[in-house]
Amino acid sequence: MAASGASFPSLLPPQFRPVLKDSVQGLFCLLITSSFFFFLYSFSSTKVGTHHQEGVIHPPKAVIPLQQPQQAVHNSPFIPQESLNPHAEKDRGDDNRETPLPAERGRDGSENNDDAFHQRSLFMEDYAEMNKSMKIYMYPHKKNDPFANVLLPLDSEPNGNYASESYFKKALYNSHFLTNDPSEAHLFYLPFSIASLRHDKRVGVAGIQTYVKNYVQDITRIYPFWNRTGGADHFYVACHSVGRTAMDKTLQVKLNAIQVVCSSSYFLPGYVSHKDASIPQIWPRRDRPPMHPPSNRHNLAFYAGTMNSRVREYLVNTWVNDSEISVHRDRLKTPYSESLLRSKFCIHAKGFEVNTARIGDALYYGCVPVVLADHYDLPYADILNWESFSVVLSVSDIPIMKEVLREKVRSGEYLRLHRNVMRVQNHFQWHSLPVDYDAFYMVMYELWLRRSHVKIST
Repeated sequence: MAASGASFPSLLPPQFRPVLKDSVQGLFCLLITSSFFFFLYSFSSTKVGTHHQEGVIHPPKAVIPLQQPQQAVHNSPFIPQESLNPHAEKDRGDDNRETPLPAERGRDGSENNDDAFHQRSLFMEDYAEMNKSMKIYMYPHKKNDPFANVLLPLDSEPNGNYASESYFKKALYNSHFLTNDPSEAHLFYLPFSIASLRHDKRVGVAGIQTYVKNYVQDITRIYPFWNRTGGADHFYVACHSVGRTAMDKTLQVKLNAIQVVCSSSYFLPGYVSHKDASIPQIWPRRDRPPMHPPSNRHNLAFYAGTMNSRVREYLVNTWVNDSEISVHRDRLKTPYSESLLRSKFCIHAKGFEVNTARIGDALYYGCVPVVLADHYDLPYADILNWESFSVVLSVSDIPIMKEVLREKVRSGEYLRLHRNVMRVQNHFQWHSLPVDYDAFYMVMYELWLRRSHVKIST
């Protein structure tokens, strides 16, 4: 082979031999050079890929810090952080106050984590992230503010039919979700209380719209935060039905801001399902819910209330003389709680608004709610599967309601509904110091779902 290779040039004519020699030498140099650069490229690529996997190399973040308001955030008229959030560390650190969701079981005894939820496992994962990360900036006011009664939490325990509004503010004020740093806030809270404005003689029902208009104008003048998004990352909370018209002079609030309201009818203008959120109207109760098993509930269904809607008139006129469905035109002379405890199903019928406290009443006393309120965007509808613990009927179904409820009992479906009622009770209870998964945390999660995922610079 060596002799054959050596004699190869002799086969060429003499004039081509120098050319071939130069070409072979050039090709050899080119191969050496290419191999060297290929080795450098492979080595560099390996190092870059390794660093990327370890999280060292990342694309640059396009987040610009928020500009500060015209007045310093921590100066007058703002509240010092220690007074704004006195229980923050206690709220985060007290593990004994956590109330884990119970493991749910199917009919065959196997664990079923999604019976009362649309997707329980996803909720639990996202809830944990919310509890760890979410921050709310509450427009602050001093205690000597002329409208401190409207803008600050109550010192006393909330009470009455519209206590949900006050409970939320009181719980948020003492929670770890509150921040004094607006640059880290996911949402901005407009802290005015519609219920308090309604009872304030300086404002009253007739002056609420003007008060809200002036308040929003003030914050847009002093702070840059509203103007960045047109109010889309702002929210307010209202439980009284007056709140539905309170924003009529401030259309940006109605159209852009998140409205957390009890009167959540998607049939009426001003409420936008998925942008806005429904908060349950709950009569405050401090005691634990009573235990009363299905075997002790002998009445099929129960309703009592004033006749302030066609739906209620229709319901009572249809079933007033029935022996299994107990309906009453007014308040009972006997304790309301006794009828709730004796009944399998408790009827929530629309009044002036789609919402009443009757759903919360029913759940507290272990009674399966029957919802007769067309177009009602039910509380926590993003999270809970209402069909698993309630019976939602159209108003047109009132004549066949008895047949529907009887079939639920005959088929054993009622027992499943009752079990799930007991599982969701804690989501419909308020506490001055919030407890995991209670009404406060559920409303916070609804806000978490509606937060903006993009930070917008000024």
